[in-house]
Amino acid sequence: MSRGARQNLSALSAVVLALVGGGAQAGTAPAAPNMALGNPGARVTVIEYASVGCSHCAVWAREVFPKFKAKYIATGKVRFEFHEMLTGEPTLAAAGFLTARCADPKRYFQVIDAVFARQDDIIKARGPGILTGIAKDAGLSQDRFTACLKDEGALNALDDRTQRDARDHGVTGTPTFFIGGKKLEGEQSLAALDAAIAGAKR
Repeated sequence: MSRGARQNLSALSAVVLALVGGGAQAGTAPAAPNMALGNPGARVTVIEYASVGCSHCAVWAREVFPKFKAKYIATGKVRFEFHEMLTGEPTLAAAGFLTARCADPKRYFQVIDAVFARQDDIIKARGPGILTGIAKDAGLSQDRFTACLKDEGALNALDDRTQRDARDHGVTGTPTFFIGGKKLEGEQSLAALDAAIAGAKR
């Protein structure tokens, strides 16, 4: 990681910790896999690079993803893979992803969906209240939630992982989608995704 990136991470860490108070907890975070929904054996995999701190990602998540999920994920036609990025409001992105990773894996997308749904409210609130409620709904105690946001090892791992993932796959903004090797940048309509998925099946 570059010196500038390390400085940005240090600043980000300080802000995230300010949400809950107290110092960071040392530790080495285990490797975190990319999260996925749908049929592992589906012919087509749709990969999204997104951030819960990104306003464009939130719009897509609220307006298009429910229709996409019903049409392709629930029916087993597509496997959906989600890659975390720290774009938009990086503090919210980091806090949201740390919370989602601390929840039971089966509730990961519950946290992600909830943060996207209340993104504007969380940003305006400038405090952990709403995110605390989201964590509680996902089965995290207050102590566990606080520990998650103080885990400097997990924050470092998240930052390293997202930077490496973006660099290796040429992701310069969010949301970005890959379908059958085709790169789609920005918010995508369901019609655009339909066309890309149809092309990937050929």
